[in-house]
Amino acid sequence: MKVTMLATTCDKRDCPTIYRTDRGTILVQGETPTDHGLNIPAHETLVEIPMDLIRKAFGDQLSA
Repeated sequence: MKVTMLATTCDKRDCPTIYRTDRGTILVQGETPTDHGLNIPAHETLVEIPMDLIRKAFGDQLSA
């Protein structure tokens, strides 16, 4: 899989980050919340990222 960084909140590698893959998908790096109260299957996870990072990565594409 080829991964390209779209946006991050810092210069280190331990901050919320959004990546695009050559598979036509998005990878998200962020905090794993534990207080959501949802029943998530064992093979899935939730990742929490700031909205300003989404805007930084996708900008006006979100309103389309």
